[in-house]
Amino acid sequence: MKTLRDVKIGQTVKVVKLHGEGAVKRRIMDMGLTRGTEVFVRKVAPLGDPVELTVRGYELSLRKADAEMVEVE
Repeated sequence: MKTLRDVKIGQTVKVVKLHGEGAVKRRIMDMGLTRGTEVFVRKVAPLGDPVELTVRGYELSLRKADAEMVEVE
C-alpha cells in the first residue's frame, strides 16, 4: 500500500482510498482529497512535515499523520 507520504516531489498520483475514521476522515474529504482525485506533490518540508500539495487547482498543506491516511496509486 502506497500512501501520500511516500510520494516523491514532482509526482502526480491518484487517490484510491481514505483510511481513518469519523471526523478525521471527514476533514480530509472536506479538503478535496476524495477517491479519484489527482494530487501533485509540490514540496516536502525538511523534516517531512508538512507536505505541500496541489489538489483541484489550489494549494494544500497536509500533516504527515494525515498524509499516511491517504492511499494512492
